[in-house]
Amino acid sequence: MSNHSHNNADVNWTQRITHLERSAQVRSGFFASAMSWLRDRCGESGTHSTPVQRILDIGSGPGVGTELLANAFPGAVVVAVDATPAMLDQVRLRADRLGLGDRVEVRHAELPAGYDGLGTADLVWASDALHHVGDQQQVVTRLGQLLNPGGLLAISEGGLPFRFLPRDIGIGRPGLQARLDAAGEDWFTAMRAGLPGATERVESWPEMLAAAGLTSMGSRSFLVDRPAPVDDDTRQMLHTTLTRLRKTGQGRLDETDLATVDRLLDPHDDAGVFKRADVFYLAATSVHVARAT
Repeated sequence: MSNHSHNNADVNWTQRITHLERSAQVRSGFFASAMSWLRDRCGESGTHSTPVQRILDIGSGPGVGTELLANAFPGAVVVAVDATPAMLDQVRLRADRLGLGDRVEVRHAELPAGYDGLGTADLVWASDALHHVGDQQQVVTRLGQLLNPGGLLAISEGGLPFRFLPRDIGIGRPGLQARLDAAGEDWFTAMRAGLPGATERVESWPEMLAAAGLTSMGSRSFLVDRPAPVDDDTRQMLHTTLTRLRKTGQGRLDETDLATVDRLLDPHDDAGVFKRADVFYLAATSVHVARAT
């Protein structure tokens, strides 16, 4: 999920929604494990628990996480918060289709200015949203202020770069993914530097949560492991992701690597991600949780 707060002018939102929903399906193991862990942190699995009644899903995207939050916390109303109306329209459609329409609400808001009117919550979930904001400490602090006493703020950011091919793929130079990672880091640094109010901070999420006056409830990384051979949805998701990496790598990768990526993207090439037998998906995503006093 994402706050979608920059470079929106040329986005095809129908394609973007499809990609986000497909990506969430591929990463479903992460979401299921993370939600179970969150329930434990919230005390919902204990005998003396206080039920979670209201959840804010910050940067909800098309609502896959919203749905999972609603299923994990059946006594809660989940408020999907996103900066893109098309995403919120999809949240409504998804919730109605799944019979969750009476427990899912939507709010149009763009961080960091759009907090007014969101109300308080027992759980605030922000997945892949905060890196779109210039001053990440400011937004962590503000989200913490939305918590009811004893409420939890859960931030899903970082982890490990995903892997989907062997080191030597038989075309181009070995080690392509390491160079894609480096190009992506360069692009990401430039993107963050261009955000309004961009502020350099050490990206230690537990320390930022503590600076917001919250008490750490721990961090945990969750693995998504889809070994080869993968299904068509995973291949399509990887193709879309690699297309984006090809764009961000322009000017950062040499011509040999760009040519290799082009072959990987070619749907008719036996060396491409749609046809090769060795395509897999392996990733780790981290979640950091803290409690309001």
